[in-house]
Amino acid sequence: MTARQCGTMVVLGLAAAGLLAGLGGCSKSWYKEDADRGVYQIIDEKWQEDFPSKANYRISDVAPSEQDVVAPAAAEVRGRLSLAEAVALATAHNRDYQTQKEGLYLAALSLTQARHEFAPQLAGALNGGYAKSPGGETVSGGANLGLGQSLAEGMDISLRVATDWLRYLTGDPRTSLGSVLSATVSQPLLRGAGRAIVQENLTQAERSMLYQLRDFNRYRQQFVVSRVSEYYNVLRNQDQVENERKNYESLSYIHQRYQALADAGRVERLRAADAMQNMLQARDNYVRAQETYREQLDRYKITLGLPTEAAVVLDPNELKALERLGVSDPNYDEGALIATALRYRLDLANTMDEVADVERQLKVAENGLLPLLRLTGGLSASTPGDTQQLARFQFQQGTYRLGFEFDPDLDRLPERNAYRRALISMTRQRRAYEQAVDQVTFDARQALRNLREAASVYTIRQMSLKLAQKRVDGEQLKLQAGTSVIRDLLDAQQSLVNAQNALTNALVGYTVAQLEFARDLGILAVQPDGLWEVRTP
Repeated sequence: MTARQCGTMVVLGLAAAGLLAGLGGCSKSWYKEDADRGVYQIIDEKWQEDFPSKANYRISDVAPSEQDVVAPAAAEVRGRLSLAEAVALATAHNRDYQTQKEGLYLAALSLTQARHEFAPQLAGALNGGYAKSPGGETVSGGANLGLGQSLAEGMDISLRVATDWLRYLTGDPRTSLGSVLSATVSQPLLRGAGRAIVQENLTQAERSMLYQLRDFNRYRQQFVVSRVSEYYNVLRNQDQVENERKNYESLSYIHQRYQALADAGRVERLRAADAMQNMLQARDNYVRAQETYREQLDRYKITLGLPTEAAVVLDPNELKALERLGVSDPNYDEGALIATALRYRLDLANTMDEVADVERQLKVAENGLLPLLRLTGGLSASTPGDTQQLARFQFQQGTYRLGFEFDPDLDRLPERNAYRRALISMTRQRRAYEQAVDQVTFDARQALRNLREAASVYTIRQMSLKLAQKRVDGEQLKLQAGTSVIRDLLDAQQSLVNAQNALTNALVGYTVAQLEFARDLGILAVQPDGLWEVRTP
C-alpha cells in the first residue's frame, strides 16, 4: 500500500472515529435527563386545576419537586408515628405508590414518541472501506444525510443528500468526489387524508396521557383513604388491647374478693371458681388481642414501606383527637351529592371522554373504506465529479417526477371488519358510560347511607357504654357491701369491655365513612404532605 493510500486510510479512520465520537458524545445520563425533562414538561402541562396538588408524582430516581414529601429513609424510622408522619412515609416509600408514579411517567414517555412522529426526522451515516483484488486496491468512503417530516394533513416530505467523498484507486490516484440530492413528496387525497385522520394516533396519545393523570390522582385519593383507615384500625386494635388489659385487672380483683369471701365462708367456693374462670378467659382475650395488634402493626409497616422489624408504634393521641371531635349529623341533600359526584369523579370523566374516542375512531374506520389516491412528486440532482464543486448541484440536468397512485383495493374485507368493529365499540362504550353514571350515582347514595349509619351507630354505642359503666359501678358498690351476685357482676364487667371495644369500632367506622364519603364524591383533595382536605363544590 502506498503512502498516499495509508494516509487516506488514516483520514478515513479519523473521520469514522469522529462520527462515532459525535454520536456517542451524549452520555447515558444525558439521555436519561433529556427524557425526564420531556416527560415532566408534559405532566406539568396537562395537570388540570381540578386535580389535587401537584406533588409527590416524580419517580424515585428523579429530583423531587419543591412540594414533594421529604421523608427519612425507611431504615432510619423509629419511635411514635403520628397520622401525618405515617401517611408521609407511605407516600415516600409505599411500593405500589412508586409503581403508580412510574406508570404515569411511562405514559408521558410514550407521548413524547407520538409527538416526535410529526417532528423533523434527521438521519445520517458514514461508510468507508478497503478492498484488494487482482485489479488493484480500492479505498472508499461516503456519507449521506437525510431529513424527513410528516405533516398534519398527511403529506410526507423527505430530503436526502448522499456524497461519495473519497475514492482512490491503486496505481491511478484519481479523485471521484460528488453528491446527489434527492427529494420526494407524497400527499394522500382520499384514504389517509385530513388532519383528524392523520393525527389520530397522536390525539389518542394526548388523551391517554390525560386519562393516566386522572387515574393517578384518583389512585392518590384511594391511597390516602386506605392508609388512614389502616392507621385507625391499628389504633383500634391497640385500644382493644388496653381495654382487655383493664378487664383482666378488674376480673382479677373480683376473683380475689370472692376468693377471700369463700375462704371466710361467706360465699360458696363455686362463686369464686366462676370468678376465676372469667379471669382466665379475660387473660386469654388479653393475650390474643396483643398478638392481633402486633400482626396488624407489622402489616401496616409493610404498607408504609418499612421493614417489619422497624421499632415504631402509632400515636394513641390520634384516637383521642377523634373522640374529642365526636360525630356530626350528615344532613346532606342526596340530589346535590349525586350532582357533585357526577361532576368531580375522575374515573367517570375518563369513561365519558372515551365515548368521544370511539366516535373519532369510527370516523377513521369510515375513512379506511375509501380508495387510495395519492399524489407523488420528486427530484434528483447531482454535482460534477470535480472535487471543487462538491455542493454545486446541477438542477438543470436533474430529474423531476410528478405522478399519482390509485388503488381501489378491491378486497375490502379487513376494512369492512374494522368499520364494523368500530360501530360495536362505539355502542359498547356508550353503554359503559351509562353504567358508569349509574355506578357513581349508587356510590354517592351508598356513601351517604354508610355515613348516616356510622353516625347513628356511634351515638347508640356511646349510650350503651354509659349504661354499661353505670351497671358496673352499681355492681361494684354491691361487691363492697357484700351483697353482689357474682353472675350479675361478671356479666356487667363483660358488657363493659364489649361496649368499650364497640365504641372504638364505631368511632373508627365513622371516621373511615367520612373519608370514603369524600372519596366517592370525588371531593377528597390530597395535599402535598399526603394528608387531605374535603373540597367544597
